[in-house]
Amino acid sequence: MKEVLQQLANLQYIDSRIDELKQLRGDLPEDILDVETDIARLEAKQAKLEQEDKDLSVELNQLELDITSSTEKVTKYEEQQLTVRNNREYDALTKEIEVQKQVIEKAYLRIEEAKKRKELVAPEKAIIDEKLDDVRTDLEKMKANLDTVMGSTQEEEDQLIVKREEVVKNIDPRYLRNYNRLRDGLSNGIAVVAMDRGAAFGMSLPPQTQVEVRRMNKIIFDESSGRIVVDKAFFDKAKEQLSF
Repeated sequence: MKEVLQQLANLQYIDSRIDELKQLRGDLPEDILDVETDIARLEAKQAKLEQEDKDLSVELNQLELDITSSTEKVTKYEEQQLTVRNNREYDALTKEIEVQKQVIEKAYLRIEEAKKRKELVAPEKAIIDEKLDDVRTDLEKMKANLDTVMGSTQEEEDQLIVKREEVVKNIDPRYLRNYNRLRDGLSNGIAVVAMDRGAAFGMSLPPQTQVEVRRMNKIIFDESSGRIVVDKAFFDKAKEQLSF
């Protein structure tokens, strides 16, 4: 049973140390993902504005061509009116002239609208460009910070993960299930605690429980927290064996 208790202490020591290393990274990985999402959103908006600006330019060119074409048609129809033979032909040409004049009028109105919108697109895009520069700078700093932290912790974490796999193989599945259940149900992930000076995790243990923990011949659960309590010697040995 001492071996089981030692392996549980080893597993808790490893998991607690991995948790500490992850805490050093803090929320940086999630924050980086959030910033990358913001950048993608801003880039999409930027691309949309750029496309809108191009579309407006194409439309303005086409409207100018439409005006030129309709103006030429009006001139042609007016000249033809001077040579018509009857009122029916004259009225037909008059109708065509009115149609082309409407085309010209609508084109000028649309040109005015398009130019106003085009004037607004540039400052909107400038604002987004500035935001993108700021956010990209923030992202670079965050990634640099994460790289620094990862550089100082990743090697140790990789070694701990390998060691954890070895420890898990040597633990009876029943005890491992209990450990995982406890760890998953606790906010700090500490399922196994050391008894030190008659207390565990800051809580005084009953004298009989202290005696049973010192005997090291069975798994003892703390009645108040549900955690597994082991003698401090197991954690001292785990620290000695597993510190990198």
